[in-house]
Amino acid sequence: METIVAALGGTVWTVAFFVIALSVIVFVHEYGHYIVGRWSGIHSEVFSIGFGPVLFSRTDKRGTRWQVAAIPFGGYVKFLGDADGSSVRKADVSGLSAAERRHTMAGAPLWARAATVVAGPFFNFILTFVLLSGLALAIGVPREEPTVGAMRAFPFEGPSLQEGDVIRAVEGQPTPDWERFAAVTDGLKGKALVAYTVQRGSEEMVVNGPHPLAPVIGDVQLRSAAMDAGLQEGDVILKAGGKDVRYFDELPEIVTASKGEPVTLTVWRDGKTFEQTLTPRIRTVDDGEGGFTDRYLLGLYSGMFFEPATRSVGPGEAATNALTGMWTMTTTTFSGLWHMIQGAISSCNLSGAIGMAEVAGDAARNGAESFVGMLAILSLGIGILNLFPIPVLDGGHLVFFAYEAMTRRQPSEGALRVLMTVGLTLVLSIMIFGLSRDLMCQ
Repeated sequence: METIVAALGGTVWTVAFFVIALSVIVFVHEYGHYIVGRWSGIHSEVFSIGFGPVLFSRTDKRGTRWQVAAIPFGGYVKFLGDADGSSVRKADVSGLSAAERRHTMAGAPLWARAATVVAGPFFNFILTFVLLSGLALAIGVPREEPTVGAMRAFPFEGPSLQEGDVIRAVEGQPTPDWERFAAVTDGLKGKALVAYTVQRGSEEMVVNGPHPLAPVIGDVQLRSAAMDAGLQEGDVILKAGGKDVRYFDELPEIVTASKGEPVTLTVWRDGKTFEQTLTPRIRTVDDGEGGFTDRYLLGLYSGMFFEPATRSVGPGEAATNALTGMWTMTTTTFSGLWHMIQGAISSCNLSGAIGMAEVAGDAARNGAESFVGMLAILSLGIGILNLFPIPVLDGGHLVFFAYEAMTRRQPSEGALRVLMTVGLTLVLSIMIFGLSRDLMCQ
């Protein structure tokens, strides 16, 4: 009974945060259409979050009805003269005067229609930019010099590093920055205990401590075996598959050798030791050479026995970091899609509604920072998806507008109907395929 209650509570949590995430992203997307349409002289009759029966509505002074509907998985803006809120059918403006037609989507100038359509995805990109910039401003970035931040609980006895220590050298090798620190420590995997030369206040001293690459969990991947098992940031992996784990890099080798069979981990957390058995899941990862490869993974990222100290950043640096992050996510997305089309990576890397809901729930469990980061990634992905040249999506409408710009005429009603049907079928097929990946892939 307790298991059923726990599972039900987990499902409610997952659905709730998925609805919250989706509602925020949909609102921003549709608001982009609405506000740019308004600026362009196109009147919005309805702004809806959700579909189906209306739960709440209010009409503003401009005559736009703002509403929340019962089915929270989407939303729309219905412009004056539109046959419906989805813009699948061509607007009917036959009964309107010339002045009124100018305030419809069909009767507005081409530039106004194009700007209104592209504004939805663009506002998704703005949301991603704002969220990533906000995270950078709130969290900061690691200091240039390797500096100890908060110390994690760790099974090590004796004097060691302290918060605020600046690590000048490791085993006598200078470490002026994090890049050099990583290179030095990577070459010391044979030593479980290393000597750190640190600047502590005005005094320089040498202290011993665990190897920085000790088997500490730095983060847990969303929707992974480790997340499902309840492993946490800061946990220390003592054994895996009955073998001692001295460095985090030894763990992937043990998991790979398991070939998908369950692996039992001995975990140390806050002075207590327990065992947890996890079944690795096959995932596609970057092979470091511009391609991808499939590996059995538990969903764990490496960490150190201390957290790096951070420094605050200004708006300019935060914006630059956000743009860099958005570019990296965009190129990774298209690279992954291209390799998936080629068959180089598994289609199990594609997620549907269930997968996105699970990611939202896991991110919320990880805390506000994780949830905001997930929201930024999801918003960027939805913005990119909506620009695909598929009828019924924003990108498809932009293709129609490009055709109109070149031919000086709009596509015929019959052609639009056929293309919209094809586009809707394609979108529904993609959604069903993504859902099948959620159900069939582990």
